[in-house]
Amino acid sequence: MKTQIPYFSNKNRKAILAFVVVIVLLQAVILVVKSRSFIRETADYKIDTKTQLQIDSLKQLTLKKFDLQPFNPNFITDYKGFKLAMTTAEIDKLLKFRSTGKYVNSAAEFQQVTGVSTELLDKISPYFKFPEWTQNKKANSYAENSEPVVLKNIDLNKATVENLVAIKGIGDYYANAVINEREKLGGFVSIHQIDFIKGLRPEAVKILKQNTSVKNSATIKKVNVNTATKEELAQIPYINSHIARQIVVYRSKQEIPLKIEDLEKINNFPLDKLKIIRLYLDF
Repeated sequence: MKTQIPYFSNKNRKAILAFVVVIVLLQAVILVVKSRSFIRETADYKIDTKTQLQIDSLKQLTLKKFDLQPFNPNFITDYKGFKLAMTTAEIDKLLKFRSTGKYVNSAAEFQQVTGVSTELLDKISPYFKFPEWTQNKKANSYAENSEPVVLKNIDLNKATVENLVAIKGIGDYYANAVINEREKLGGFVSIHQIDFIKGLRPEAVKILKQNTSVKNSATIKKVNVNTATKEELAQIPYINSHIARQIVVYRSKQEIPLKIEDLEKINNFPLDKLKIIRLYLDF
């Protein structure tokens, strides 16, 4: 027995088509209403103070966990900027500035271009590393346009916190940072060691160099690079256990004793501190 196919007249077909169109229109209306409602709710959404504090603390935690190494802030990428707890807007301002072919040459210029907070700048600027020629140029310009500086010539290895605070532009924070670094090092062997004190801004370093010096260098026991153990090398300022191990490994592969220039071949060796590290070494 054959199944009879139902027959629809033109009137029936038009009615079915109209019904389908109505259903589609109703679905479209529902989607539009929901979309507008979501946009309105999103626009009206405000982060309360407590939530904002939690967001800020997470940003700071990210920065704290990120092991910073000296870097040129002109080449900050989106990823690096995020790790530094910069906002998207701050990163975009830097990238837009750099797209013009210009460079920032100081922490102050970096803040001016990006608009980062002073609090964040104080945390990341000690790691800024600008080309040496830009700093020399700024120093010369400062010398030409400023009044003569009266040097107090305080010996950093004998200075007290009070001595340093007495210098205009050096407060308790900077003074204590210098004294703490001196104690950690067992005394300064070079005035340039203040360049690497964390938390010391370039302006403070400049003032200290104008008013202090290392008259009596600290007495140190030099370490022979070619005979020292990994543990002994790791005791040298600015050389950590990882670098010390690499020196020992590199040394074991050489047929002749290491020279100062051989240290430049060590991966991740702090080259910016090589001249100071040299003062602690024998070959």
